[in-house]
Amino acid sequence: MATILLQTTIPANPDDWDADRFSLLAAELRAAGHEVLTRNRCGVSEQDPVLSKVDEVGFDQLWLMAVEVGQGLTPEECAAINRFRELGGGVLTARDHQDLGRCLLGLGSLGQVNEFHDPALDAASRCDDQDNPHISWPNYHSGANGDYQPVFAPEPVHELLRTNKTSSGRIEWFPAHPHEGSVSAGVPCATVVARGRSTATGRRFNLAVALDGECTAAGRPLGRAVAESTFHHFADYNWDLDCGAPSFVTDPRGTQIKADPSVLAVFKDYVRNLATWLQPEDHH
Repeated sequence: MATILLQTTIPANPDDWDADRFSLLAAELRAAGHEVLTRNRCGVSEQDPVLSKVDEVGFDQLWLMAVEVGQGLTPEECAAINRFRELGGGVLTARDHQDLGRCLLGLGSLGQVNEFHDPALDAASRCDDQDNPHISWPNYHSGANGDYQPVFAPEPVHELLRTNKTSSGRIEWFPAHPHEGSVSAGVPCATVVARGRSTATGRRFNLAVALDGECTAAGRPLGRAVAESTFHHFADYNWDLDCGAPSFVTDPRGTQIKADPSVLAVFKDYVRNLATWLQPEDHH
């Protein structure tokens, strides 16, 4: 079983996506037998005492919910996370639309697979979420919070999507979100795990990208990593609307998860698969 740090990139704030809004994810990981520490940043400008030493304090995995717009990690913290992977630690990152989670750019190859807003490119042709004109690309519209979105799995189906709860043997639905970010497989050792489809334009986009098989300059294997297109795959609100959302969330709400929670139960196999797959080999 793994020792997991479930960490956000903002200080505690009851009206934002702070750690309290990922309590169901933490509970699911604990139910699978993992030890989970859930925490927020200690402050904005100073070094966070845990993140800045994450390579030294005994965690197997870091699940990083990047819920800010660029100031979520200091250079020293990025360096510590990169050392953590060099020591074999597994890392999951989850960002959101436009520049949410831009601090991830300091994480080497894991930063490179996260694509953020580039004002030099034509936004109008890239904006899928037409309901929020103040949100620029990337903002793939996979559906309403509280609904499901279909998962398109490249062949061969990645082991992260395996389940014995469907006839296909794979996870077929993720929680939806009106404006997801962008993750690519444009670096060596990157593989697209799952793809979504915009309900606004029909465009396909990546939901999750895995990094596996990377090595340090000295030839030692790096820990595995997964980049998610949005933290809303894991937020309490996207699993159970009754958990509520910050006051700035005004998007229309869906009904599918409440109407059929059994599909969400299948998605939770993905959470368990992530924790198994990210675990360093010598820590199993």
